[in-house]
This record gives sequence, C-alpha cells and structure tokens, in this order.
Amino acid sequence: MVARAYTVAFEGVEARPVEVQCAVTPGVPAFSLVGLPDKAVSEARDRVRTALSSMAIALPSRRITINLSPADLPKEGSHFDLPIALALLAALEIIPRDAAEGTTAIGELSLDGRLMPVIGALPAAMAAAEEGRILLCPRASGAEAAWVGAVQVIGAATLADVVRHYTGQAPIPAASPGEVTAPPPGRDLRDVKGQERAKRALEIAAAGRHHLMMVGTPGSGKSMLAARLPGILPPLTAPEALETSMIHSLAGLLSEGGINRTRPFREPHHTASMAAIVGGGRRAAPGEISLAHNGVLFMDEFPEFPRTVLETLRQPIETGEVMIARANAHVKYPCRFMLVAAANPCKCGYLSDPARACSRAPLCGEDYIGRISGPLMDRFDLRVEVPPVAFTDLDLPASGDPSAQVADRVAQARSLQAARFAGRADMHLNADAEGEALDEIATPDQEGRALITRIAERFGLTARGYHRVLRVARTIADLDGSDAVRAAHVAEAVSFRIAGLKET
Repeated sequence: MVARAYTVAFEGVEARPVEVQCAVTPGVPAFSLVGLPDKAVSEARDRVRTALSSMAIALPSRRITINLSPADLPKEGSHFDLPIALALLAALEIIPRDAAEGTTAIGELSLDGRLMPVIGALPAAMAAAEEGRILLCPRASGAEAAWVGAVQVIGAATLADVVRHYTGQAPIPAASPGEVTAPPPGRDLRDVKGQERAKRALEIAAAGRHHLMMVGTPGSGKSMLAARLPGILPPLTAPEALETSMIHSLAGLLSEGGINRTRPFREPHHTASMAAIVGGGRRAAPGEISLAHNGVLFMDEFPEFPRTVLETLRQPIETGEVMIARANAHVKYPCRFMLVAAANPCKCGYLSDPARACSRAPLCGEDYIGRISGPLMDRFDLRVEVPPVAFTDLDLPASGDPSAQVADRVAQARSLQAARFAGRADMHLNADAEGEALDEIATPDQEGRALITRIAERFGLTARGYHRVLRVARTIADLDGSDAVRAAHVAEAVSFRIAGLKET
C-alpha cells in the first residue's frame, strides 16, 4: 500500500500542491526518488536515511520508492526532506497513515534529525489552508506560517518530536504568529535644507504612487530626499503586508517570523545584474522590483545602470507584475512599486556650473541623460530638478513641514483613493487608473481642459504622458481636498512633467 504526505513546490509566489507517495515493496534493497527532483531534492535520500538512523530507525531490506506528483512539475529546494520522511514513516507504520495524509509539510533535515528552517513558510501555509490540511514545519518557521490564521501550524524542533506528536506521546502545541516588526526611526524631511519643490514632488509621488525622476548636481540632496520617503508613506494594510511578506518569505528576508508593516524601500547598486533587479537565477528568485512590491524602488545613479536592465523595467512599470520565463516554466511575481530615480545632469555632474563643467558641455548632458531611453523616461510621472544648495543656506533654520505632518496629508489622500477604488481589484491608487475610470475621476474642468490641450500641443505630450498628467493632477486635487480637478492642479502636474527635461 502506498503512503502519502503532502508538500508544495514554489512557482513565484504561488505554492503548488505536491503529493509525496512512498511505496515499500519486495525487491533489491534501494531508495529511489522520482518526480523531476533537482539536486537538492535528490540528496534528501541521504539526509532522511541518516536522520532516521540517528533515531535508531533502520530502513528495511526492501525497495523504497518515493514519487513526487505531479511528475512533470520541477521540484527544487531542501524543504522536501520533511514530507519525504513523513511519507516514509507512514509507509513503515511508525506514524498513522491518515495523519500523514492530512499534513502539508516543509522542512530541511539535518543528519542528527533536527529540522532546519526553510524559505516559503508563509505561501506554504496559505496553500495548506486552501487544501484543508495542517502545516508541519520547523519550529523556527512556525511563527511566520502562523500568520495565516485559517490553518493549524505545527512547528517541530526535531524529527523525533514529529514522531512523538503523531503517535500521541507528546503533542506539539500550535505555533503562534511572530511579532509585528517595529519600523526603524524615520528620517525627517526637515533635515533637508531648501529643496522645497523637490519635497513637494516627493509628497505628490507618495500620495498617488507616482514614479519620480530627480536630476541634480552631486551633493544636492537627491539621495537624502529619497531616504526620507519611507517616513511619509502610510503603513502597509493587512492584505498588502501579507502579500509583500509572501515575496520576502520566498527570498528569506523575514526575521524570526515577524511581519513588517513598513513599506519596502529597496536601493540596489547600479552594478546590479538583470537577474538581481528583475528576478531570475537558478531558482527564478524574486528580484528587487518584486521585493519593492507595495513600496519604493530607489535607483541612484540611474543612467549608470546597464541599458538592458533599464529597458526591462518598462513592462513591469505598466503591468505591475513581471514574468520570468525559463525553458521549463514561467514564474510570475507581483511588482507594483514606486520608482524613484536619481541622476546627475551629465557625466561630470556640473553641467549647470560653467566654472566646473567639463569641456564637452552641454553635449555631455545630452549624451548622459540620453542613456535613458525615451519610452522609459515617458513613464516618469514627475520630473524635478534638484539644484545645489548654497553653503550659506546650510546654516539657516529648518524649513518646510516635518515628515509627520506630510505623512498625515499623504494618508488622507490615500484614504480618498481607497474609497474611490473600493471593490476594484485592478485599481488601488490614482497611478492605477486608466480608461473610463481615469476619465471619470480625473477629467479637469473647462479651464483645466483648455490648459492641458495647449500644453499637449506645445510640448508634444504622448498619449501616455497626457494620461500621466491627469493622474498626477488627480492626486494633487486629493492633497488639496478638492472633488474636482481644476486648472491649478493641472498646471502643477504639467510643471513637474516638462520643467527642465526634454519631453519624449
């Protein structure tokens, strides 16, 4: 008779159920593992055999066959150790078969029988809840998995504890969710001297999740401004926190099972590869754009990134998801992020200063910013110049509103958008609005329509640029507490679209 246990195989953030079948039959003694396992899964035979030996459980002199079904689904990772051991224990009648069949298990076995933590406990728990099974996992992963309240999570320290639990000798209590990770102390916008226009652009971008490009000389405060963006963003909602944590779980970034309610802020170096930014590699792991889901992706020295990397951002920015294609699978990750890019105006950085600019000015500026393609530049809703701050200005008192006050305005604007898009799965913020929905919420008044028509004709706005101006204008109106989009809102949105940068 075949004994069964269950586990999952990860395809992006989706955890697909896998049935682990174990048959112990007469024949030449052997331990075979089939079902398209990778190297790590194939090595589970030795880890399971040694772990059982450490518990004084000897395998019979019979043929042991483990099948991972469906057989055409690639199986990757060391988390298959525990379900294989569980199915084998059921086949040897050491634990009840029905108990093993009612369990979804993940966990890596050490040679002495200890259970080591693995990635993906959170999506595995959601898959177990959908299948109506309990989740068995290492104790260190239990706090993370227990955040899915619809499933019972059993966190065991050793394989021996698993045997005692299923035989009724020492039941293991259900795991409890980990603590909500406290956000680190935020940096205040008032620390930035001057740059009031850039601060305003930051507030608008935060309110509507609009993409922002900052161009300025070295040391003008671009990175300083971006570092203060998390301090004005509202915390993640419960669904957003769970969705974001699933991605971070697959990347092994959750600390001690805690769920973080702070929005992600990712800042990859400009030498990062395409797989690091978009995702991929041997296991098609999530990249920076997915790790920034529901948060911010800050790309400093934007033109220094490889051109191929920058161009791959175009589709994820539009669709909010990225598809990683492999020969035997297509893996999809969500990536609704706010892109904040910073760049110098030219290679030397001092294009606007005749005394310090290089001999190729102004051609060096066109060549440098020209590394960013027109279609990619067209996707930035807000573009702002960040001028250098005079040395004498650094001694002036702090100016502008503190981050807490700006955060309140952003939260109020986002609450208006949450009510506006309530019940819609495809739209959450103004940056998502399109088609009839955009016409309904962002059509300006008569004076505003006349203004944006003149601007579109004068500067040659693309259709995408036109719609992005409307979205930004709607966000400005929300910050202003206005139901209607007026000419003043359109004018400010247009000023951030065309000021100081060539329209594409």
